Amino acid sequence: MIDIQNIKNRYSIIGNNLVLTRSLEVAAHVATTDMSVLITGESGVGKDVFSKIIHENSSRKHKNLVSVNCGAIPEGTIESELFGHVKGAFTSADKDRKGYFEMADGGTIFLDEIGELPLAMQAKLLRVLESGEMMRVGSSEIKKVNVRVISATNVDMAKAIKEGKFREDLYYRLNQISIYLPPLRERKEDIELLFRKFASDIANKYKMRPIKLTESGKEYFTNYQWYGNIRELKNITEQISVIEKDRDITDAIAKKYFDYSHENKLPAIYQRHEVSQTTTSISDRELLLKALSMGHMISEMRNEINELKKTLAALMQSGININSTQLSNNTTQNIDDETIYTVEENDISFTHTHYQDSNYPTTTKKEIVEEFIDTEIIDDEPLALEEREKNAIRKALSKHNGNRKNTAKELRISERTLYRKLKEYEIKNNI
Repeated sequence: MIDIQNIKNRYSIIGNNLVLTRSLEVAAHVATTDMSVLITGESGVGKDVFSKIIHENSSRKHKNLVSVNCGAIPEGTIESELFGHVKGAFTSADKDRKGYFEMADGGTIFLDEIGELPLAMQAKLLRVLESGEMMRVGSSEIKKVNVRVISATNVDMAKAIKEGKFREDLYYRLNQISIYLPPLRERKEDIELLFRKFASDIANKYKMRPIKLTESGKEYFTNYQWYGNIRELKNITEQISVIEKDRDITDAIAKKYFDYSHENKLPAIYQRHEVSQTTTSISDRELLLKALSMGHMISEMRNEINELKKTLAALMQSGININSTQLSNNTTQNIDDETIYTVEENDISFTHTHYQDSNYPTTTKKEIVEEFIDTEIIDDEPLALEEREKNAIRKALSKHNGNRKNTAKELRISERTLYRKLKEYEIKNNI
């Protein structure tokens, strides 16, 4: 009989939520097997803790548990990190090196953020899972490994498969057993328990009286959306514990420690030309993306206008017949059909007919040609897209005090992509 309460105590898991308890039961049952496990849930719900529960309650507990964050490893080095390399495989390979799979041989490997794994690596990982065979980078020698794989992701895998970003066969190989961890906003009954635990821990650490929630404080904490989940709750609790002199925390006190409300986390909803009232502001990132997009459109329009002017000027100079109807078919209709232009080869006269204003002056072909020739070509000013991207990255890094994970989240790119951009643009992260 599995003692769930004992597991909660051993791994400091706080909460009585039924979904969480069921997930613990599944983890304890599957631990005794060698089946691959896929843990799903939002960032900050404790997926790494469940990997420890499975490994430490399995027959592999005396071997290594190797944890790998797939989203934090640059794409160019991930194969070497996972499978190792031999001396001379690439420029900096001055000696043989074991990969994470060899380090975990006989034990368990935990692949966090598996949804960020490049497609090329997905095929090689599938081979290891199916045959237990792998090769170090730069070697033709096949090595056998006996590794249990536990993976985790906060990505919608069904959507990733549909979009071709993740292999369906690998997904089913990883997902022999699925464990879902609910976000904190779906565990409202556990929020106060977690708050008291974090408040007690920080109070014991710094020899102070623990804080507690008033009724209004409880209501505020319970209704908050907690997009950062347990990590966010712990962070907020520790901040309030250290800063506030009043140890009874009301909703008014709590509100000071939240950078945003859950309404501001909702996406902007556009209905034709009207913006939903729930959207109160546009982020700097959205403004930047719009500026880049508009700049690209303006650049294309400038190019088209320049080409049109050059073509018309060349036609005028060469004396080719131009009929207003032909022009209208290629470009636009005559303005209100009020004017008919006729230019005949070797005829310098320009005739207009039935224009409403009879005093409108007659224009010669020579004047038109000169007008087109003198027309200024619009120079396409460099949009400096790279510079804009650099500035966006620098600004996000500064905003998050150099934290790459939060910076990547702000820019909506993977940490691996951010790492590549920092290297490509030679941006030093010394914050």
